[in-house]
Amino acid sequence: MTTQEMLDERYGRRRSPLRGWIIGAGIVVAVGLLGLFGWFTVRGSLNAVDSDTTSFEVVDEHSVMLGFQISSPPGAAVACAIEAQDEEHGVVGWRVVELPASDLHARAFREPIPTTALATTGFVNSCWVVPE
Repeated sequence: MTTQEMLDERYGRRRSPLRGWIIGAGIVVAVGLLGLFGWFTVRGSLNAVDSDTTSFEVVDEHSVMLGFQISSPPGAAVACAIEAQDEEHGVVGWRVVELPASDLHARAFREPIPTTALATTGFVNSCWVVPE
């Protein structure tokens, strides 16, 4: 007889088989949630589009030229919201540019942005994969 069994007998404690089932169920639920979290993380990154602004040129008071590059999943069409702002960070121009699908992972573009006033900066606000 082990020490634990002697102590249990002495103090009238009994081991419940239900406790083992509860611990096992808790482990199964934790592993399931961890797997689900991992799947959502991987699925979200498969369609991720990364963008970087590479240049900005003021053409005139009503137009700017924005250079940018994107990294996107090959074979997926992408749309990007590009934006121009003034000195006080007010939006003076924006447009959504739809970029066709390509087999390349990284691509570079130059796109004009019409403005309502003189812009001092331009950038890519966001990009996303266009649903088919």
